[in-house]
Amino acid sequence: MQPAKTPAASSRSGPLVAVYPGSFDPITRGHVEIAERAAQLFDEVIIAVGRHPTKPGYFPTERRCELIEASIGHLPGVRAAAFDGLVVEFCRAQGARAIVRGLRAIGDFEPEFRMALANRDLAPEVETVFLIPQPEHMYVSSSLVREIASHGGDFDRYVPPAVAAAIHARIAGSQG
Repeated sequence: MQPAKTPAASSRSGPLVAVYPGSFDPITRGHVEIAERAAQLFDEVIIAVGRHPTKPGYFPTERRCELIEASIGHLPGVRAAAFDGLVVEFCRAQGARAIVRGLRAIGDFEPEFRMALANRDLAPEVETVFLIPQPEHMYVSSSLVREIASHGGDFDRYVPPAVAAAIHARIAGSQG
């Protein structure tokens, strides 16, 4: 006897696509871990780098996408893309049914919860899925990496090798 299909499974056609949005400035090992785990749950994962019109960022948006691609090359079905505007509109344009977010600590919960509720209101067809990173990644953020790097500290263990090389090159270029 075949198990009955659930309404969600039977109404779905095509690949199950998720969007993992953020600034990723720069992408960290914790971000990569969340992408790896999302890749086990979804057919396609788009790491969506949001463009901010007034904040240029540590790395330009296109460079962040390049560094993400270099960091996720081992993950079939995962790619980087830049976007403008609302995440839910990007999800609709990509045919995504889910937004993936990482929760590092209790302080992340309330703003992420509010954003998930707003996204649900704007696009009820798009679910938000929260993933919790391994303990060794829970305290690492892009801003922490930038802060350590700006003071000459050892940040390499927090980021993929391509990102470490790019940060070292940026630091060397600013001293020259």
